[in-house]
Amino acid sequence: MSELQQTLTQLRGALGEAAVLTGEAISPQHHSDWTNNAPARPAALLLPRNTEQVASALRICHAARQSLVPQGGLTGLAAGAEPRAYDIALSLERLEGIEEIDSAAATITVRAGTRLEKIQQAAAEAGFLFPLDLGARGSCHIGGNIATNAGGNSVIRYGMTRDQVLGLEVVLGDGRVLNLMNKMIKNNTGYDLKQCFIGSEGTLGVITRAVLKLAPARSSMATALCALPDYASAVSLLRCLQRELGTPEAYELMWPDYYQLGVSWLENPHAPLNDNYPLYVLLDTCATREALERFLDRAMEGEQVLDAVLSSSESQARHLWKIREASGEFPTRMRPLSFDVSLPIGRIGEFVDDICQRLEAQWPGQRSYYFGHIGDSNLHLTLDCNALPQPAPLLAVEELVYTAVGDMGGSISAEHGIGLLKRDFLHHSVDPQTLAVMRQLKQSFDPYNLLNPGKVLP
Repeated sequence: MSELQQTLTQLRGALGEAAVLTGEAISPQHHSDWTNNAPARPAALLLPRNTEQVASALRICHAARQSLVPQGGLTGLAAGAEPRAYDIALSLERLEGIEEIDSAAATITVRAGTRLEKIQQAAAEAGFLFPLDLGARGSCHIGGNIATNAGGNSVIRYGMTRDQVLGLEVVLGDGRVLNLMNKMIKNNTGYDLKQCFIGSEGTLGVITRAVLKLAPARSSMATALCALPDYASAVSLLRCLQRELGTPEAYELMWPDYYQLGVSWLENPHAPLNDNYPLYVLLDTCATREALERFLDRAMEGEQVLDAVLSSSESQARHLWKIREASGEFPTRMRPLSFDVSLPIGRIGEFVDDICQRLEAQWPGQRSYYFGHIGDSNLHLTLDCNALPQPAPLLAVEELVYTAVGDMGGSISAEHGIGLLKRDFLHHSVDPQTLAVMRQLKQSFDPYNLLNPGKVLP
């Protein structure tokens, strides 16, 4: 019997026959995440039902020196949950469910395989808001959101996933279970170990449970689409909005090419505003519609805003958001090469101008689209590879963009993680000394490099 077969026999004894799948029994969805970068059927797929089974699986794999790749909802965009043919994949889809909502503490305790949308719904039913929100809300798992420190549209007001986490339960690579569960906002008891696992992409341990903060339910929401004269106006408008109406729920900037594309893809392609303005911002605020209208009137008088449309109903607001959410259709309408970067807020407009010039000089006629959250320093850039020389020079484009990001002191990954796809560009944002300490941390938690090997660290 091979070493792998011996390991699988032990795993079946610990988890049960039905929880250890091999060969054709493994669904193709577990061969890759949304990137479909280099899909591979793993040597086995584990489907544990509780923390104890996760711990048993990791203990057995550790003893056998068997590599293991944790998987959540597989909605990642950095190939961070992609297995190799000789890896065992561990899916957390059966660790599902909401354990408790504590109204006094304003917390919700969940298992790692719970889908984000289910957590949002449970919070709403209890009179609260769970503010993390992604386009993949119906598919992604909260464990994966935490492991990648997911962002989303509401980061400007509520922060990243990291800011929503009060406590964790984590299984280390050797099977030890760390009980880091906590409901208190103030808890200074030494090293805050949970922070090591948030954003670690399953390379240091497997998250199995979490305590999350809840926010008060929104009492009102107003949405507006505004045309702006330049990038500086976008920043000044945001700061005025924060001073007068409070930090918005969302503040989404769209450059003209992206806005025109989003409008053209609408079911009824009618532009709410003319498509020849220099810049557009879509914003959500908890202020009343009347208060937002007065604010925009003043902004137009001061020429911060050139034109604006204010939604009068939820359906109209959704119509405006469909323009911004055109990026979700990129994979079906083009051959996208997408970048998720962050830069100092004051330099984002400068960066867009610079990178446009660099791309056009290198590949005349290229098509690139720019949009972002801006208030949290996040810019998204997508190129249509159909407009590049064939075969598309992907590595050259990535090196050009990430070099420009590094030159401006930015981050090559704002909210999508590093995974496999951005690993070799990490040096543009992380200095050698810091990388060395990150490797020491990995060595400390996972000395045999068995947990999600090859991800994050070059």
